[in-house]
Amino acid sequence: MSAVDFESFVHELANVSGQAILPFFRTALGVEDKSRGTAFDPVTAADRAAEQAMRTLIRRTFPSHGVRGEEFPDDSPDADFVWILDPIDGTKSFIAGLPAWGTLIGLCREGRPCYGMMHQPFIRERFYGDGASARYRGPAGERRLAVRACAGLEEAIMLTTSPLLMNEADRARYVEVERRVRLPRYGGDCYAYCMVAAGHVDLVVETNLKPYDILPLVPIIEGAGGVVTSWEGESDLSSGRVVVAGDRRVHEAALKVLQNA
Repeated sequence: MSAVDFESFVHELANVSGQAILPFFRTALGVEDKSRGTAFDPVTAADRAAEQAMRTLIRRTFPSHGVRGEEFPDDSPDADFVWILDPIDGTKSFIAGLPAWGTLIGLCREGRPCYGMMHQPFIRERFYGDGASARYRGPAGERRLAVRACAGLEEAIMLTTSPLLMNEADRARYVEVERRVRLPRYGGDCYAYCMVAAGHVDLVVETNLKPYDILPLVPIIEGAGGVVTSWEGESDLSSGRVVVAGDRRVHEAALKVLQNA
């Protein structure tokens, strides 16, 4: 089966997750802290309801598939096909009433991301791809996603969620990149990566990402013509430190700075 065979099912997962989330958005919902004394890590009933709804649909439709998600234990993580779920990427924005969050739905085949979607049900936007192509669907209609050309860091717009999320050593290396770009901006979570795929942003540099934070986005970025690697320039993203760029020239320049700072 090719990744495209799952496209209609991924849209169905987006539908059920959005239906579970939207009744909670911009309400007086309770918030729990999963951090256990470290940096604030919120979770809400909306996160759990959406992931449970998606897991139920996956089990019913593809019982042999595995599932890895943020809110519940892994289910058959060594299966040939494994779904990667982040019900609300950007929970801090969610609880603040800001729409800079989305549901991440990814599919890995033999450990490699082969299909991904970012769904924002409040704005009604979907970004999705299979590594070979990527598309947008939303209030502005439907179109193919494509990164834009950018000759170097001095012309680049860069996003990161927050440098404060980085450890001291990584933050110092990140700052060296930030000093060289035309415009750095903070915030966005999953939206930052989709803006690279859509050709509005040139670079994203982040750390401390979990698999469900980044793997669903890889087929979208690569399908739009972008590049996703670790800070070491490798395709293995298990370190949680990622560099995403629309233009390889910007990607190579950012890596050079990060590796020599």
